[in-house]
Amino acid sequence: MAAFAAIIVFVSLWYTNVLVGQIAKEEQMKARSWAKAIQRKAELVNYTQELFEKIREEETKRVKIWAMATEEAGKPDLDTDPTLTLEIITSNKTIPIIQTNSDGKITSSTNIDESITKDSLKMRQVLRAMKEKGNFIKINYAEDAFNYMFYGESSVFAELREVLEDQIQSFNKDITSNSASAPVIYATENDSILDFGNLDSVSMNYSTFINDKIAEMKEANEPLEIHLNESETNYIYYADSPLLTKLKYYPFIQLSVIGLFLIFAYYLFSTARKSEQNQVWVGMAKETAHQLGTPLSSLLAWVEVLRAKGVDDETIKELSQDIGRLETVTERFSKIGAKPNLEQHDVNQVISNTISYLKNRLSKNVNFSQQGSSGEVIASMNVPLLEWVLENIIKNGVDAIGGDGNIDINITDQSQFVYIDISDNGKGIPKGQRKTVFEPGFTTKQRGWGLGLSLTKRIIENYHSGKVFVKSSEVGVGTTFRIVLNKNMQNGRNIHSYSFL
Repeated sequence: MAAFAAIIVFVSLWYTNVLVGQIAKEEQMKARSWAKAIQRKAELVNYTQELFEKIREEETKRVKIWAMATEEAGKPDLDTDPTLTLEIITSNKTIPIIQTNSDGKITSSTNIDESITKDSLKMRQVLRAMKEKGNFIKINYAEDAFNYMFYGESSVFAELREVLEDQIQSFNKDITSNSASAPVIYATENDSILDFGNLDSVSMNYSTFINDKIAEMKEANEPLEIHLNESETNYIYYADSPLLTKLKYYPFIQLSVIGLFLIFAYYLFSTARKSEQNQVWVGMAKETAHQLGTPLSSLLAWVEVLRAKGVDDETIKELSQDIGRLETVTERFSKIGAKPNLEQHDVNQVISNTISYLKNRLSKNVNFSQQGSSGEVIASMNVPLLEWVLENIIKNGVDAIGGDGNIDINITDQSQFVYIDISDNGKGIPKGQRKTVFEPGFTTKQRGWGLGLSLTKRIIENYHSGKVFVKSSEVGVGTTFRIVLNKNMQNGRNIHSYSFL
C-alpha cells in the first residue's frame, strides 16, 4: 500500500514537472517571437526616422534655394530673366517662413495661418520658436543691406513627425504589454529605464529595486537586444510570468500537502490502533481478574479447611502468602483501564517487599542487592502496579542470566524525580532491539507472550506519568533498565515541568 502511494506521488510530481517544463518552453518561444516582432517594428521605426531626416534635409535645401532666389530678386542690378527666380519664390506652398530686417522687425511671411499673421503677439511667438530651433538664413541684398529668413516645419513634415511619435509610443507599448504577461523592463545599455510592464510602479521609483530586478531577470533569461540604429542598442529584460512561477513551486506545495495528509492519516490510524489496543488490554485484564475471582474464593476456603485439620502453620503461612499474591495480581488486572490512585510511598520499602517475595520463588543462585539512597525515598505511586513493574523487569533479568547471576537495584533520590536502576549481568540486548523490547508481542522466550515489558511501559508512562527505558546494555555483559518516578503528583500530573534525564 505504501509502495502504491509512493508510485502515485512520484507519477503526479513527474507529470506536473513535465507540464511546467512545457509551459516554460512555450513562454520562451513566445518571448522570442515577440522579440522578433519588436525588432522588426524597431527596424520600421529606424527607417521612418531615416526618412524623416531625409525629408528634413530636403526641406532645408528648398528653403536655402528659396532664400537664394529671394536674395537674387532683391538685388537692383539683376540682368537675368527673373521668371525662374519668381517661379522658385512662388513654388513654396508648405514651408512657413518669416522675414525680418536687420533690426529684427518682421517684414513679410509665407504659409503662416491668417489668424496668426493678424496677431502680432502670436507672430512674435512663432518667430521666437523658429529662432530657438536655429532655423534661419541670412540674405544679403547689398554690402550693407541684409535681411533674415526664419523657417519652420512644413505641414507635411509635421504630419510625418506625429506619425513617427505615434509609432515610437506604440513600439514602447508593445514591449511592456506582451502576450505572456511576464514582468519586463525596457532599458538602455546603461540600464536607464525607458519603460516597464507588469511591475509595481511605486517600487520602480527606487534604483535599488530596479538594479536587483534587472540582475534577477538577467539570471533567469538572457536579455533580448533591440537595435534601433547602428550605434544604439537597447535591451529587453524579462522574467517568468506569475503563472509559470506558481507552477514551478506547485510540485513542492503538492508534495507538502500530500506529506501533511499522510502524516495526518498515519496519526489517525495510530490513534485508532492504540485505542483498539487499549480496549483489548482493558477487556483482557478485566476478564482475567473476573476469572481469577472464583478460584481465589475457593482457595481461601481451602486454607480454612486445612487449618481446621491441623496442617502445620508454616505451610498455612506460605499458602496464605501465595493466595495473597494472587489477590494482588487480580487487583492489578482489575485496575487496568481505570485511573489509578497515586499516593506517597517509600520506594525502598516497596522494592524490599518485592525482593523478599521473589527470593523464595526464584532460583537460589540469583543474588539480589539493593543500594543507593538510604532511609525513606518518597515518590508518587500505585503500590500494586509498581510492584508488578518491578517483578516484570526483575524476572526478565533473571531469565537473561539463566537463573545464575546478580540482580542489582540502585535508587537515586533527586529533587524532582526518583530513579530506579535495575541491572543484571545477563546476555544483554542488541542495540537495534532496545526500543522494540517494549512493543507488544516482542519476546526472546519460546513460550513467552511478549506482554510483560509492554505492560511495564504502559503502567509507568500512562498511569504514573513517568519514564522507563533501557539505560544501557552490552551483549554478553548485561542490561540496565531505568524507571523514573515523579516525587510529587497532583491529579495524576507532574507538578513540575522538567524533562526526564
